[in-house]
Amino acid sequence: MKSTQKVTRVKLNIEQNNYYILLGLVSAEPDYKLSLTLNKKFGIFLKNIPSLRLSGNSNTEVIFSRYSNNADNEDFVIELVSNRSGKNYLLNKLKNIDYLLQIQISENESDINNFTSRLREIDTITAVFNIDINTIKDKNLHYLMH
Repeated sequence: MKSTQKVTRVKLNIEQNNYYILLGLVSAEPDYKLSLTLNKKFGIFLKNIPSLRLSGNSNTEVIFSRYSNNADNEDFVIELVSNRSGKNYLLNKLKNIDYLLQIQISENESDINNFTSRLREIDTITAVFNIDINTIKDKNLHYLMH
């Protein structure tokens, strides 16, 4: 006689406590200077992390710089990503944006409006846009939301 084992399935409901906010920044500053300015303004430590490398036209590699404070605080993760690489764009629909600032905060964090208003106080940032992630249809968006 062959005995069959009963399989028990357990379903886990995991609530995501973090959510992403994506801001578009317009600035003529080089990425390293902008990251230093953000570090001073917000008391964070953005540091250069491996660049985002994508294949471009004619089998060329397009490189987008990235800065992150990922190791500092798990409740408040900021990543600064360049939207331009020469004549190429990470998000083609947002060609007027120079940098993308991805902020991952837990639900109990302070108001994001305070953060954006403090960004607008920085002289080297010309404009700050709140980008609705759900309305952007771009094939490269998944590189930002990880």
